[in-house]
Amino acid sequence: MAAAEKFFYATGRRKTSSARVYLKPGKGNVSINGKTSDAYLTRMQSRMVIMQPIELLNQAGKFDLTVMVAGGGESGQAGAIRHGVTRALIAFNPEFKGELKKAGFVTRDPRMVERKKYGIRGARRRGQYSKR
Repeated sequence: MAAAEKFFYATGRRKTSSARVYLKPGKGNVSINGKTSDAYLTRMQSRMVIMQPIELLNQAGKFDLTVMVAGGGESGQAGAIRHGVTRALIAFNPEFKGELKKAGFVTRDPRMVERKKYGIRGARRRGQYSKR
């Protein structure tokens, strides 16, 4: 039996999406929830977003990604995967952190949907104001 494969794990989050990313040296295969990235992500922009950290470091085709992602929509999931890939790359080689941080991939995007408040129609929408 072969020795256990060395992999690097990280969690990425954006909006309500959470992605568990397993990065290991390989040929550049990307698997998201058991499907290929092309089959899982319908928009080209989303496929581009998840590969940004790897392409920034000129490491394309050197890593295999296995991703489990849940929650949110396609855009939020793509952002969560990008955040997870960035963290996994830093776990693989801490010297990558400076370049990734400069590109803005290390920081978690804190923007979330604002909650609805009682007494008004939505998060901020109120009834029409009348002086009398």
